[in-house]
Amino acid sequence: MDSFSTVIRTASREQHTEAETSTFMADLLGGRLGVDAYARYTEQLWFVYEALETGIEQLADDPVAGPFVRPELFRLPALERDLAHLRGPDWRAGLRALPATRAYAARVRECAERWPAGYVAHHYTRYLGDLSGGQVIRDKAERTWGFTRRGDGVRFYVFDEIPNPAAFKRHYRELLDGFRADELERQRVVTECKRAFELNTAVFRALGEEFPLSA
Repeated sequence: MDSFSTVIRTASREQHTEAETSTFMADLLGGRLGVDAYARYTEQLWFVYEALETGIEQLADDPVAGPFVRPELFRLPALERDLAHLRGPDWRAGLRALPATRAYAARVRECAERWPAGYVAHHYTRYLGDLSGGQVIRDKAERTWGFTRRGDGVRFYVFDEIPNPAAFKRHYRELLDGFRADELERQRVVTECKRAFELNTAVFRALGEEFPLSA
């Protein structure tokens, strides 16, 4: 029988690929969009991570979600430094969530408040993605827009408190494999993982509409 971490990764592969290969991300990483598009994307991330990380102290003691609440993963302080660099000291005044982003953040918050196992699905899709594919985005951003390596503008992708990402990801998958839930609940979590990728893809789609390449 496959481990739970393998089941999640395999079951959500199609949705994961769709998110990774969105037109917006392809154009962004291909250097075909300006730094404003990158900044707008970073703004949308702020709303998602604000939902992921604000008020989750109540989950720290939860038997299912508690092991996944790891302060070394928290991204909000880094995001806020990046936004101050990208948008200036008054970045909060111009912060505006796309409707797709509001829907994504609302679902994350709903899970955090009412369904800890569902929260883990969103935690997994975001943070393991940041530790993996996020590093490609950081490298491209540094080269395309001239950000200081691992500095302001790309700090969101820099995990200073995780010196060995590969080891951390192995440990994370072990936590998933020890997930305390019956088979039905595990299937619900797999479904929520797919939903998380779909919500993320909807944000990319909306950003693509906001930043279309000129014909």
